[in-house]
Amino acid sequence: MATNATFPPYEFYEGDSIVGIDAEIAAAIANYLGYELQIVDMEFDSIIASVQQGEVNFGMAGMTVTDERKEEVDFTYSYATGVQVVIVPEDSAIATLDDLAGKKIGTQLGTTGDIYSKDDYGEENVTKYGKGADAVIALKGGDVDAVIIDNEPAKAFVAENEGLKILETEYAVEDYAIAVSKENTELLGKINAA
Repeated sequence: MATNATFPPYEFYEGDSIVGIDAEIAAAIANYLGYELQIVDMEFDSIIASVQQGEVNFGMAGMTVTDERKEEVDFTYSYATGVQVVIVPEDSAIATLDDLAGKKIGTQLGTTGDIYSKDDYGEENVTKYGKGADAVIALKGGDVDAVIIDNEPAKAFVAENEGLKILETEYAVEDYAIAVSKENTELLGKINAA
């Protein structure tokens, strides 16, 4: 399994082990199918290519099903609903999605928050970071005005970083699924059955 272990509570490190919702679901599927699970941590932006090239059997990283991604890989049944939200400083004047126009927005490279915000607010206003945590550090340092990221990691980042809040408005609602190579319909069927 390819993942990006910087996305709590879906995948993150506890000591040397990668744990979280996706790791637990993947372990249950592997166990049910009689496979041994090995998790490979990589940049989020590299997961689909690794699945396509057969370097890994599947990708699971809080990954949203999009039409663009469906052209590159097949997706299993959805296992979770993700909600993209906006993190801002507690004293921010940003109160709605409309207030983001012309502001500097931080995102995690290759995520749907990154893709959607480029379209909605202009590429020149979006700064991409390798990890969601790096975008949050940039927000705390004043380098960006807001961060768009999945709701579950957003809650964890706000809990860990005083002075931040999540806007009540949802930015996007989406389905998470497991990415499998288009060549590997057998594995896709087995995961769906599990």
